[in-house]
Amino acid sequence: MNVRSQDGALGDLSIQASSQAHRTSNIVADSAVQELRVAGRERLIVVEDDPVTRTMLVGYFSENNFDVVGAGSCAECRQALRTRTDLVFLDVQLPDGDGFDLAKEIQATSNAGIIFVTRRDTDVDRILGFEVAGDHYVTKPIDLRDLLARARSVLRRRSIDRKAARNHNSIAFGDWIIDLTRRELLGSDGKPVALTRAEFDLLAALVGADGRPLSRDYLIEVVSNRQAEVDIRTVDALVARLRRKLVGSGTPVITTVTGVGYKLALSERL
Repeated sequence: MNVRSQDGALGDLSIQASSQAHRTSNIVADSAVQELRVAGRERLIVVEDDPVTRTMLVGYFSENNFDVVGAGSCAECRQALRTRTDLVFLDVQLPDGDGFDLAKEIQATSNAGIIFVTRRDTDVDRILGFEVAGDHYVTKPIDLRDLLARARSVLRRRSIDRKAARNHNSIAFGDWIIDLTRRELLGSDGKPVALTRAEFDLLAALVGADGRPLSRDYLIEVVSNRQAEVDIRTVDALVARLRRKLVGSGTPVITTVTGVGYKLALSERL
């Protein structure tokens, strides 16, 4: 930008504040957006260190009637999470931390859904993403329309879960009690059994099936809403971990139904 001095010479106007604005724009924008939020809009956080990708996602989802905040680091995400958040788009590689560790923090302090959006596409990373907290695991390059559909699916499912949680709902099976409202599994001693989000969702589906076998395809949808052929091994890994945790009665809790999937072997009772 050029301005003319009093003696007629042209001089360059140096915008020295631009670098500082780049560092703080997300937090300042967060505060402004929070004040101007339209009631009823679902709030999203885009955690992405690449400014081009972040701007693209913030703009696209803003145009689709979401209240969107951008964050370029773990620190900025934590700042944004001080306000109620419905969904987080989370990169795995961030300048000040690991996205998987940040997901654990989000899960512990917020009810927000989590969709990983990253270039890391190994099977190990995908499975870790689901085990930690992820509702979806999307690899770059990003298909914006597909990501929008996934986001709406997660938000719709969580809305249904919130409505169901209004009624206290506990189910006893074998030596355990599963509390669907508090999302807890209690052993015969009354102590909670530590489960990941995916483990709990899979177990709740099996308990709710009344002894009917559930296919791996269906269970993939339960834990992640992903295509069965992509992450079929995720269900097998989750079942194996649940079997190790659900011990005590000597009777197998989850059995394999050949050619179908899995079912709960114990009789449920209300």
